[in-house]
Amino acid sequence: MKVKVLIVEDDIDLGHLLKQYLELNDFEATRVFNGIEAAELLKTARFDILILDVMMPQEDGFSFAARLHQQYPGTPFLFVTARKMKEDILQGLKLGADDYIVKPFDADELILRIRNILKRTYKQPKAIPKIIQIGIYRFDPQNQELISPSTIKMLTEKESRLLMYLCDHPMQLIKRKAILDHLWESSDFFNGRSMDVFISRLRKYLAADKNISIESIRGVGFRFNVK
Repeated sequence: MKVKVLIVEDDIDLGHLLKQYLELNDFEATRVFNGIEAAELLKTARFDILILDVMMPQEDGFSFAARLHQQYPGTPFLFVTARKMKEDILQGLKLGADDYIVKPFDADELILRIRNILKRTYKQPKAIPKIIQIGIYRFDPQNQELISPSTIKMLTEKESRLLMYLCDHPMQLIKRKAILDHLWESSDFFNGRSMDVFISRLRKYLAADKNISIESIRGVGFRFNVK
């Protein structure tokens, strides 16, 4: 069964080339021109990964990504854009992007990045415990839920895997490289900033219990403290 890719790109020529190249590499590719068209299509169709341009008419890639992350939290996506400012990259990461590639780019590199994202996202863990107690929270890795006495937070695949990794190493110094190698499979700058964004999210989700902390050890890594 072919991997289904949705391309959201307003540039006619680039969108056509991306679609052709993906299909040559045995992907099933669909192309739309903006976030509004993509949102309508997602109501009736499922895709394994999305490729988003940032600068688009009617609805830009960042606005669409915010809705995508909220409505379809398990769906991976990456940005393909001509914008390479640090602020844009960080904004994309905060919205949940799995990668960010700047135009012009090598098509083979894009294919490799897509395959790496798919491998990370859909890799099945060997064994998943049913429920993990974390202070006042109950963590359900199978259903990607973080349950407090008052709320149920649906986690993304990456958030759930990162929290699972922290739970497997409580009260230990965990090196940044170890987390990156395990969950991102690379310790480059982009992945390092992505990890920092995900750590910040988990801190926010766990903030109601003051006995829980994800402590930053400057220049080394983190320690997951649960009293």
